Amino acid sequence: MKVVFRFDGSDALRARVAKMGVEMCAESEDRDYARLLPEVEVLWHVLKPVTAEDIAHATKLRLIQKIGSGVNTIDVEAAKRRGIAVCNLPGTNTRAVAEMALLLMLACLRRLPDLHVSVKTSSWKSAWQLQDHLGELGGRTVGLLGYGAVPRALTPMLEAMGARVLYWSRSASSASLDSLMSGSDIVSLHLPLTPETREFLDVRKMKRGAILINTARGGLVNQELLTEGLRSGHLAAAGLDVFAEEPPLSGDPLLSLPNVVCAPHLAWLTRETLERSLAAAAENVRRLQGGEPLAYRVA
Repeated sequence: MKVVFRFDGSDALRARVAKMGVEMCAESEDRDYARLLPEVEVLWHVLKPVTAEDIAHATKLRLIQKIGSGVNTIDVEAAKRRGIAVCNLPGTNTRAVAEMALLLMLACLRRLPDLHVSVKTSSWKSAWQLQDHLGELGGRTVGLLGYGAVPRALTPMLEAMGARVLYWSRSASSASLDSLMSGSDIVSLHLPLTPETREFLDVRKMKRGAILINTARGGLVNQELLTEGLRSGHLAAAGLDVFAEEPPLSGDPLLSLPNVVCAPHLAWLTRETLERSLAAAAENVRRLQGGEPLAYRVA
C-alpha cells in the first residue's frame, strides 16, 4: 500500500518511516507531492492543507490520516464525496501541547526572550530594568477556553504551581464565559477552529494587563485586535504558537512587539509525540488493509 507522509521531517525521521514502508514528502516540495498524488492510497497529513484539488488528483486515495487532532486543514467534504476516510489522532500530542502552553505562560510572565537577548548581547543590566514587568504564575487565575484533553492535562500542572484555574466549554464549565474573560490573569485557548469559533475570542473583553496564550489555532482570534491590544497595553503579553496566516508575513506588526513570545506551530512536536503518532497511524494502515474499522474516524 502506497503511504505518503507529507512533513518536513529530519533525515533520521525520513529513514525511520522508510523502514515502515512510508515515503516522506516535504511540505515545501509541491512538485514531488503532485507526482505522488496519483499513486497515494494513504496520506499522512500534518499542516499544509489537503485541498479538493489534491483529492481530485489522488485517484487511488482511501485514507487521509491527520497526524494530530484538528482537521480544519483538510477539505473533509471533498473527501466524503469520494468516499475517502478521514481520521485524526486525539491524545497523541496532549502532553506536548499542555507543556508548551505552560512554557509560554512562564516565558511571558518572566519576559524570557528579553532576558536571553540581554545576556547574549552583553546588555546584562538592561534586563534588570524589566523588574516591574516580571511576575509569577502562583497566585494568578488562569482561564482555559475549551476543556478537552489538553486543558485537562494542563489543569493539574497549573494547580501544582499555585494557580487558580477556571475553564469554559460548551459542554462543561467552572465559570461563565464572561466571568472567565474578565477575571483571568491569563487566558489560554484550547478550542478547535470551526465556522462557529472563528475569531471567537474578543481580546477587548479580557482583563486589562492579562496575558493571552494560543497553542490551538490562529483563526480563533482577530489578529488586528490582538496586535492593538498588545500595543496599547490592554494586554500585557501574548504567547503564540499559531497565527492567522502561517507562516506569518515578515512585516507582520505582531512580530515586532516586545511583549510577544512566538513559536512556529510546533507545540505538538516532540520525539514522544512522534512515537505515539507514527504507531497509531501505522495501526490505521493495518486496519485499512485488513478491512477493519478505522480508529478515530471523523468522516
